[in-house]
Amino acid sequence: MTQPCSADELSTLFLFEKLTAEQLGWLCREGRTVSVDAGQLYAEGEPATCFYVLLEGTVVLLRRVGGDDIEVNRTDMRGAYGGAFFAYLGDRVPQVYNNSMRAVTPCRFFVLDAAKFAQLMHDWFPMAVHLLEGLFFGIKNTQEAIGQRERLLALGSLSAGLTHELNNPAAAAVRATRALSERAVGLRAGLAEIAAGPSDGEVLAVLLKLQGDAAERVAHAPELSALQASDREDEVGDWLQDHGVRDGWDLASAFVQAGLDTEWLDSAAAAIGAAGGADLAAPMRWLGNIVESELLRTEITDSVSRISALVGAARQYSQLDRAPYQVADVHELLDSTLVMLADKIGQVTVVKQYDRALPRIPCYPAELNQVWTNLIDNAIAAMAGSGTLTITTAADGDMLLAEIADTGPGIPAQIQERIFEPFFTTKPVGQGTGLGLDICWRIVVTRHHGDLRVQSAPGDTRFQVRLPVRADGGQDAG
Repeated sequence: MTQPCSADELSTLFLFEKLTAEQLGWLCREGRTVSVDAGQLYAEGEPATCFYVLLEGTVVLLRRVGGDDIEVNRTDMRGAYGGAFFAYLGDRVPQVYNNSMRAVTPCRFFVLDAAKFAQLMHDWFPMAVHLLEGLFFGIKNTQEAIGQRERLLALGSLSAGLTHELNNPAAAAVRATRALSERAVGLRAGLAEIAAGPSDGEVLAVLLKLQGDAAERVAHAPELSALQASDREDEVGDWLQDHGVRDGWDLASAFVQAGLDTEWLDSAAAAIGAAGGADLAAPMRWLGNIVESELLRTEITDSVSRISALVGAARQYSQLDRAPYQVADVHELLDSTLVMLADKIGQVTVVKQYDRALPRIPCYPAELNQVWTNLIDNAIAAMAGSGTLTITTAADGDMLLAEIADTGPGIPAQIQERIFEPFFTTKPVGQGTGLGLDICWRIVVTRHHGDLRVQSAPGDTRFQVRLPVRADGGQDAG
């Protein structure tokens, strides 16, 4: 219901208290006072047509998160305003409501059309408009520039970590390849030594059979503790010395690592003796070279597989060869991020509590990986290299929940509401831009229409990311 506008009433509001009588008169002529029942005034995303100033009553502002409207502010303060606040920026920004407003009680508002509000700003406060424009676009450009810098810094850090992770298996493969070449020389020399002895054909046949059995045992060798391995090396070394193998102590480690014990050596010695081999030294050295060659081959295979896995994780993380928007498995994205952050994780214990029955979801995978990177990196930093990082996935209604939890000191209650604000950081100067969580918020909430929250107490901080499992329009994600 539209009512007469009172210039005197407008002058009591903090928003208009500095205006002249002429300006207040203009507002009353161009605007209107309306009374409304409890209910919604405007909805987020609709064209922004009006600027509202509260005269009486209580209102709430809401933001759309997933399929829900989440209350972000509730007020009964006279002069509180909302609606087409950025009308003065014109077509340079989308002129839509960036939240929803709902009257909780019957309310009265002073209402000004967006075009009139823009005219007011440009006519009465031209310098302020220029300052506001500069501030608005300056902050926006600064956010983008620093956000890009933060992404590049994170990429540089991840690249250094990945290089370190790749270097270890690559160096191991190189070392193993060189050692394998030396063992090949030893095998040729050993064959020549065995062939020069009596009954060489029968002994060689037995050795070839033992070679196959030893290779099989290498593939299924048990994991031993350092103490168990040391005890067995003593036993095998003594056995080899007792049977005339002078350099037996050099062979003992390889035999034990391959899972060959004194019982196996007894059966091998018996088979060699039955074939006419009087001297065990040459056959045992040859078998030692065979075992070491198998161990080196396994090491090379493991190293190359590790390199391949790291490259695959980097490809999964970067999404360089994939469409920007696709249906993806959140667990694959989380795992690839953990691989990329392995160097930073260090001694932190990682616990995965994945619900593998969750569906793949429509998303921007590369951007979600940036969210996981920021949240996990923050968690690791909070724990100062020691603690437990727990990553949980679960269904939450029509949303997928991914939770990053750490056992760090927690976030003080008085700043928890501010941590998603741009440029807010608790890190020392030069160690944080204050945009990491802001970027996470924009990717999760704005880009994916999801939800990002934090629950924190000393020893238990949880960042909860909720993402829709259906694409816009209600289609299943798959």
